[in-house]
Amino acid sequence: MDTVIVNIAGWVGMALLLGAYALVTAGRLPGTGLTFQVMNLVGGALLMVNSAWYGAWPSAVLNLVWVVIGTVGLVRWRLRSVRPAGAPAGTRGGAGPS
Repeated sequence: MDTVIVNIAGWVGMALLLGAYALVTAGRLPGTGLTFQVMNLVGGALLMVNSAWYGAWPSAVLNLVWVVIGTVGLVRWRLRSVRPAGAPAGTRGGAGPS
């Protein structure tokens, strides 16, 4: 992989993570929304690649955890979006508690 691409990935990842945090802090995005989760997931993944490339393993592992958290957030968002309107929080499609 070319160093320029790795550096661009790092800068884009940093911008996504900071942008997501700033938008939630400013009240412009909900912290449980799809946009926030995707920004965190992609930003963390790009920074993980950059950190691993340069051998900054503590940062790479931190961003791996960030990606896992973002993935869990996306899964939870998806499960909430599948649940019918007005259904209790623990149900999906009338299938009972999850």
